Amino acid sequence: MILRLGTRGSRLALVQCEEVAAALRVRGVETETVVIRTSGDRLAQVALADFGGKALFVKEIEEALLAGTVDVGVHSLKDMPAELPGGLALAAFPAREDPRDALLTRTAGGWSALPTGASVGTSSPRRRAMVLARRPDLRADPIRGNVETRLEKLSVGAYDGIVLALAGLRRLGVSPPHVLPLDLDEFVPAVGQGVLAIEAREADREVLELLGRLDDTRSRSEALAERAFLRRLGADCHTPVAGHARMDRDELTVTGVVTSLDGATVLRGSARGSASGAERLGQVVAEALLAKGARTLLDARGNG
Repeated sequence: MILRLGTRGSRLALVQCEEVAAALRVRGVETETVVIRTSGDRLAQVALADFGGKALFVKEIEEALLAGTVDVGVHSLKDMPAELPGGLALAAFPAREDPRDALLTRTAGGWSALPTGASVGTSSPRRRAMVLARRPDLRADPIRGNVETRLEKLSVGAYDGIVLALAGLRRLGVSPPHVLPLDLDEFVPAVGQGVLAIEAREADREVLELLGRLDDTRSRSEALAERAFLRRLGADCHTPVAGHARMDRDELTVTGVVTSLDGATVLRGSARGSASGAERLGQVVAEALLAKGARTLLDARGNG
């Protein structure tokens, strides 16, 4: 059997796909990489929130899965909507990379290196809100493009700083100067950040079994909790939402945040319990935030 792996064509996406392919080859499974250009790639210069959000990075890959032109989809979990199309399943979550965000600045000093009014490039409403919550005097300016493009924009002075996922830098083996990993409790990551999601058709039982060998117990528990949190909120790309689960032995701590786009309003909740109840823990955190008034923020359509 040769498994056709569908992926985006960015360098990071190809590195992630090769990570999955290598793990399968070790287990005696042959693979073929199929590059699929997604709507998110084609709309490289526009605000994703105006055109369907990060789900645009997975849409065409899922269509290829359903059409049978690929057997497996390899995604960054943070790009995936809370609900999957009918007929598809998340077969495996390999071991998670570092979930933290990082602040990259042109000069040393992290936050303190940024003067009042400095421009920080960020591609998501969540990061924008958290930058402004940390430093309301800064400008959170939109930025698009792959990791290399964003690093180039920083180096030429288009921005004074940018915020990126640490996982992407590590997977690419990139070590730019002046990188400050951001505290998980203050700068809560996106749901699924650092996790690879391996998707397949529900009917392909043999494929699901093969892919299941790549599953990491800790990653799965954390991913399920975070996705249950997102699903219960009914959140979309228009509102800054953060969710992170951390497993310690058999105990899971889930933290969720919903904010206004300007970072002025921050609602936070957390729950702790057995990893066996991961999805329920995620739902509990979402319900706590809804009880605090998160629905008002979630329904605010000016946030896109």
